[in-house]
Amino acid sequence: MPAYKEKDRNTWTVKFKHRNWSGKIKWVTKRGFATKREALQYERDFLARKSGDLDMSFADFVQVYREERGARIKESTLSMKDNIIDTKLIPYFGEKCMREITTKDIMLWQNELLTYRNPKDGKPYSKSYLKTIHNQLSAIFNHAVRYHKLSENPARTVGNMGSEKGIEMKCWTREEYLKFSEYMMDDPVGYYYFQMLYWCGLREGEALALTIDDFDFAKKTVSITKTFQHLKGKDVITEPKTPKSNRIVEMPTFLVEEIQYYIEKLYDKKPDDRLFPLSKSYLYRKMEQGSKEMGLQRIRVHDLRHSHVSLLIHMGYSAVAIAERMGHESIDITYRYAHLFPTVQRQMATDLNALQEGGDKNVC
Repeated sequence: MPAYKEKDRNTWTVKFKHRNWSGKIKWVTKRGFATKREALQYERDFLARKSGDLDMSFADFVQVYREERGARIKESTLSMKDNIIDTKLIPYFGEKCMREITTKDIMLWQNELLTYRNPKDGKPYSKSYLKTIHNQLSAIFNHAVRYHKLSENPARTVGNMGSEKGIEMKCWTREEYLKFSEYMMDDPVGYYYFQMLYWCGLREGEALALTIDDFDFAKKTVSITKTFQHLKGKDVITEPKTPKSNRIVEMPTFLVEEIQYYIEKLYDKKPDDRLFPLSKSYLYRKMEQGSKEMGLQRIRVHDLRHSHVSLLIHMGYSAVAIAERMGHESIDITYRYAHLFPTVQRQMATDLNALQEGGDKNVC
């Protein structure tokens, strides 16, 4: 009896059995369908998901994808993926058969996104956001190719619609930051938080997750072992962004003294309590207000990290040394901040010219 009508509820129930991953026969019962057709469709979709049959709908395969990939992805990343899937992918591809989605379907979907304009300000999606959306679609098809025998990834064939270029990178000079820090003097918690960002190059979440236990004042260091996120209405402490983000950052002496002073003034603070119990919306607002008040160019909170890298480059430090401090690969620093190394390029050209004119034949 795969589907039958409940006499007292006027709804349909489907009951069927399937063989689970361990080989055991299990019964599945699902109630509350308005029609027999819906009940039987549920059975077909369920069995298709369990068998990995790609004749299922895109929406059903997304459920499979989430079940199989969910435990391997950080909660913050999963939340972002879910938002893109639910708002940008399922509304368009949800009812299409997974196996039958073509490159033409994807090109038409891309065209819709490329021509979209925000009703409020008339602006299109940014190139970096379009790239992120396409990458998520491609990731789902990659999963189908790798684990469910889909012949090819149509999203990869079409190619991305976005760009590697993200939001323009802006920086404050030391003088600009000092003006902003003057503005923050009346807000000790915010002031010392921004000090950690600018002088240590921490990410927003890394600084928001700091506790007293993370500091070793004798060695003048701070340990970065976690990050703070606000997900689905909850404050969450997770592992840092990447494995390399786990690091120990040496602090300048003046900042060590400032943080010690700040901690001494805190009342009833436990060693594992967050040192800076601030919200990101508060920080963004302070950056905007401070920039306006002090006549500074507007930058993002994250741009203070870029400002720290810029400062170190102009002080003459190598990409390798900076990468270790920032929790990056050196190639990332070289690629992202190449435009800030002009003096190095000029020196290279000068040295090569001198080498050629000098005729040193012992050089390989």
